Amino acid sequence: MDRGLIVGLVLGAALILMGIWTGGGALSAFVDLPAILIVLGGTLAATIVRFGVSGLSKCGRLLRIAAAGRTPDPEETIRHVVRLAEIARRDGLLAMEDENESLDDPFLRNGVQLVVDGTDPELVKSIMEIEMAFLEERHRSGQAMFSFMGSMSPAFGMLGTVIGLIIMLGRLNEPEAIGPGLALALITTFYGSVLANLVFLPIAGRLRRLTEEELLHKEIITEGILSIQQGENPRVIEHKLKAFLAPEQREVQVRSSARMARAKTESVVS
Repeated sequence: MDRGLIVGLVLGAALILMGIWTGGGALSAFVDLPAILIVLGGTLAATIVRFGVSGLSKCGRLLRIAAAGRTPDPEETIRHVVRLAEIARRDGLLAMEDENESLDDPFLRNGVQLVVDGTDPELVKSIMEIEMAFLEERHRSGQAMFSFMGSMSPAFGMLGTVIGLIIMLGRLNEPEAIGPGLALALITTFYGSVLANLVFLPIAGRLRRLTEEELLHKEIITEGILSIQQGENPRVIEHKLKAFLAPEQREVQVRSSARMARAKTESVVS
């Protein structure tokens, strides 16, 4: 599990609570059931209207994905593709079929199988790009749901503010009712802002980043598979795929490749 999500949420909540406490406020004053019902309940209800019950039911799975934060390592992906290219160059494309059984990545495994089966390169490219497009579309729906919740929670916070003001203005002749009405008016705005800016929108952004990393992984595989099918030199393929990496990642990849080459040389000599 990537601890970034948990650490960020806990740290943000802790700093907000610390700010309230050091400012002399009573923490109990910021716990209000009617405000929670208006903001959180209203946001969930609007989400059901927009995405349906089935869409809202995916929140748990999306939260697990965001918390896990697992995306394939592009450097490891390049090493797998280069190894396949070396096998194909040495023993032919059909030799990759034996190696294909040990691959954990379904996208890479399917691409290799298409090449082994002699599929036309243009069709291979089309099939892999279609799979990437639908993956992006599926992920976009999850991002859209959290973005929608991030936009709705401040709106329901403002709705709670209006409700609180109406309650307060309707009972001006009762001084004891002014305080609770004004508290409801302000606390709902507080809840809406916290939920939007600390929870919903950051999670939507996190899911977007994970999608971009997953697509990068698949683009590397697609380019590598097509290069293998065209019979390109494994070293050329490796340099081509490194272009997908950021400069600092390329330096790490070069050092890693050098260490592996030295280890291979030493094992041969011994």
